[in-house]
This record gives sequence, C-alpha cells and structure tokens, in this order.
Amino acid sequence: MKDLTQKRFFLLDMDGTIYIDHTLFDGTLDFLSHVRESGGKYLFLTNNSSRSAEDYAKKLRDLGIPSDGEDFLTATDATTLYLEHHYPKALVYAMGTRSFIEELREGGIRVTTELVDGIDLLLISNDTELTFRKLEDACILLGRGVTYIATNPDYVCPTAYGYAPDCGSFAEMLRRATGRMPLFIGKPEPAMLNLALKKYGVPAEDALMVGDRLYTDIAAGVNAGVDTVLVLSGEGTREEAEKSEKKPTYILENIRALDDAVFGRKNGK
Repeated sequence: MKDLTQKRFFLLDMDGTIYIDHTLFDGTLDFLSHVRESGGKYLFLTNNSSRSAEDYAKKLRDLGIPSDGEDFLTATDATTLYLEHHYPKALVYAMGTRSFIEELREGGIRVTTELVDGIDLLLISNDTELTFRKLEDACILLGRGVTYIATNPDYVCPTAYGYAPDCGSFAEMLRRATGRMPLFIGKPEPAMLNLALKKYGVPAEDALMVGDRLYTDIAAGVNAGVDTVLVLSGEGTREEAEKSEKKPTYILENIRALDDAVFGRKNGK
C-alpha cells in the first residue's frame, strides 16, 4: 500500500463523490487542478448508464471542469465490451435511455427496443425514461428464459432531494415479478478499473479508487487490487464501512479532505 501522497492515477466516481445533481462539491476543482499540476491523471468511472461519456463531459464542462469523452469510463463501456466478447451475435432487447441505446449501437451491438422475434438477451440499465411497457416487455422476455444482464447493481442514484431508483432497484422489481436476477457488469466487478489501468499502463499500486459507495466503488477497488478511499459525501457511512466485508483503505469526509491528504503538504498546509 502506497502512501496517499504517492498516488498518481485517480479513478473517481462522480455522483455523491465530486457532485450532487448540478452542484459541485467544495474542493473538487482544487483537487483536479492539483492532480494535473503534479503530472498525475484522473479518470471518471460511473455506474450510471443513463448518459453517454460525451453527455457527462458536457455536464462537467458546464460545472467548470475541462473534460471530453476520453476522461470517462462508464458501465455502458464495460457492458459493451462484455457483450462483444461473450455474445457477439446476440439480438439484445435494451431497457434504457435513448442515449444508452445509441451508445450500444455505436459499439456494434445488435439492439432492439421492440418485442420482436429472435431476441437472445435482455439488458437493463439505469433507465430514466422507464415506461410500464418496457417493464412488461422485460417480464415477457424473462418468462421466455432469455439471457439476462444488467449494467450495474446500484439501488439508488443520489440527487439534490435525496435518492432516485437506479438499475439495481429495477432489477429487484423484476425479481419480484419473475423470480429472476441478472448478471451485473459494472462496479463492483473489476472490469472498469482493469480497463482503465490497462489503457494508461498504470500499475495497480499507483492508482486510487475514490467513491461514496461500499458495495460498488470500494468493492470494485478491492476486487481490482487497487487502494480505495470512501468519501462520506454520498451514500456510505463510517458505521457501514466498519461492518463491510470489503473495507476501504482510507475513509475521508469529502473531496476537499482528499485534496488535503494528497496535496496538502506540497501546498504548505
């Protein structure tokens, strides 16, 4: 385990970690600036599949963070790679946003949003455009026994007013109706982190996973052999961390505290 001041590659969750909705947390801009100034690198990793990487880049630019699509890895990226490898010819019924569907198609996945003949696989995601028809189609397909995959297991997505249902909640609702649960692809699976490390040629010991959820962000870091920081600005708590099977390497109050821990000495604090 390297000291925090020796870390050079920061894998950052977004919702609950650097912002809530359209409110940037205090310390986020300073931290990202200090990473760049020190010659380090950061990459945003999110289980939220309702937006594309370009959509997220625009949101961060609107919040004052210079960014483009290359600064992100999403659960959609990991899911697309999984489908390409394991189900390259499958016809996929995708329950998700229009942005999600477009990304899958751009990734070469055969996608339908209609209940047509020949569907091999049901894929669900964080669908902020969810309708009852989509849920009914999903139940019909699950009753037929098709392969069942979900982008991520998060039960909720943080918002300014509290929380909204996420993909894990949709999966639980469908379990109640059909008795089936999907194979989840995003965090806590290590695929996204491993992709990031491989893409930039960074050894695991130089990286740090930062997030607010124990069962996704922290578990993914542990599963990938990467040190982790649980920030208490979102869903996770110290009490839950103490009881968790997969514990964070560090627990800090927020992104400001992380900036102080990593760069404070260099900035004379």
